Amino acid sequence: MDHPTFPPEFHTPGLNSFTSPYTGPPSGTVASITTAPTNPALPPLGQFNLLPPGSTGSHVVAESGDVVESTPDLELWRARLFYLEEPVILTPEEYDTYFPWIDNVYSHRTTQTYKRKSFRTLYYDCRMKGRPSGTPKSDDPNKKKRKRTARERDLCGVKIKITEYPAGFAAELKNTDGGISLDSGVLEEALARIGDGPFRVMQRIDSNGANGGGDGGPATHQHDLQTSDAIKKSKAHRQLAERQKEAKRTQKPSPWAPKGEAAATAKKHAKDAALKFYSACFCPFSQRVWIALEAKGLEYQYCETYPLSKPKPTPLLEANPRGLVPAIWQEGWACAESSVILEYLEDFNSTVPLYPTVPKLKANCRLWIDFINTRIVPSFSSVLAATEEVAKGRGMETLQRQISDLVQAADEKGPYFLGDHMCLVDIHLAPFALRISRLIPLQSLPSPTPRPRWRQWQDALEQNLHIRSTMSPDVLYTRSMDDLLKGLRGMSD
Repeated sequence: MDHPTFPPEFHTPGLNSFTSPYTGPPSGTVASITTAPTNPALPPLGQFNLLPPGSTGSHVVAESGDVVESTPDLELWRARLFYLEEPVILTPEEYDTYFPWIDNVYSHRTTQTYKRKSFRTLYYDCRMKGRPSGTPKSDDPNKKKRKRTARERDLCGVKIKITEYPAGFAAELKNTDGGISLDSGVLEEALARIGDGPFRVMQRIDSNGANGGGDGGPATHQHDLQTSDAIKKSKAHRQLAERQKEAKRTQKPSPWAPKGEAAATAKKHAKDAALKFYSACFCPFSQRVWIALEAKGLEYQYCETYPLSKPKPTPLLEANPRGLVPAIWQEGWACAESSVILEYLEDFNSTVPLYPTVPKLKANCRLWIDFINTRIVPSFSSVLAATEEVAKGRGMETLQRQISDLVQAADEKGPYFLGDHMCLVDIHLAPFALRISRLIPLQSLPSPTPRPRWRQWQDALEQNLHIRSTMSPDVLYTRSMDDLLKGLRGMSD
């Protein structure tokens, strides 16, 4: 080969893909304060995913106070610890992982220690119960008063206790006098999990402090979890939001933004949507995906990202841990690499097909898409990155030859690869064909293959409404060429 084959994406220190940032408590209708919410059917505790040994989890507040990534079954665990239909036994690591996500529901009342026992018990009320103000109101008319809104008290009667056992107390769980009533299977699973180490037991209690032994048993919540989240965010949510706020504050702003028709399209898709598209307006690989989204008429949120920034933008890292664009995030699922994303979009929405239905034609399209990614894109990169005239000339000859091969494989009448309609071959080629006409002349080199069919193809791409809607004025591409070269240079690292 005349030139090394590079991957078909930016592999720059900071260019390619990211769980959407925390935007507040979960949405949903707040339950009536006077009506107990329906307890959703939860799987047995033994079927929950727990932290792997030695793991700290995701979006977890560790003992250090730092939020780290990926808590298994977080929403199920929040529901489990909210309803507490049965006692829950946790190792210290599991407690430090999950309780910070639910601590906004409960308010600590007292701690009981024992002279002859080495464990202790912490008692909590539901925060909706409320408590009298600790500071009496002043009657002094000259004293400036702060505006306060007191929440109605006694809205929920749930009480819980958390008993902290030291190592070697697992046998206490088998003691029926200990007040822990568990199914034998659940108990055996807990014993196997905690071994001889320390553990904590969380359980609801009645108003007398008994474990459901009083008349009527322990109370149930008279509100849902969303109500508690609306009143106060959990420690984990607060720290996660603070971390993301700090990351955003220290984040280097992008020097580039879509202009012209691209700016209008980005503004049109600025609202939150299930499909989030992380893109850089100067990146040709991002433009591929953008063209396909427009051609298919999909609902998406455009998220302009500067992938060369350090540190990487947090949302981008959640969609693509490598920090590269383009990337998409859809309902907890992420995908990166433009070729892979385009294949997914074609399968996801077939209303506007970009592949032919004839299997042989589809296979032929995939063959020439691979040719574009493994031949034309690296040659284009080499021409832009070359600093010596000899290297530029050789790179231009190779690029001209490869474009000629592609033109010969295209439909004779055109104007697109398969004829009248744009397909995925055109979408893979378009961002580079457009940049060839804008950036190659800056290198004092002639435009490649000045043949009528190639010119017809370029004109069709320039005039296509879906492609034009993703285009910025030429000045953006010329001024951002240094960043483009940084991205292309990283491809060979």
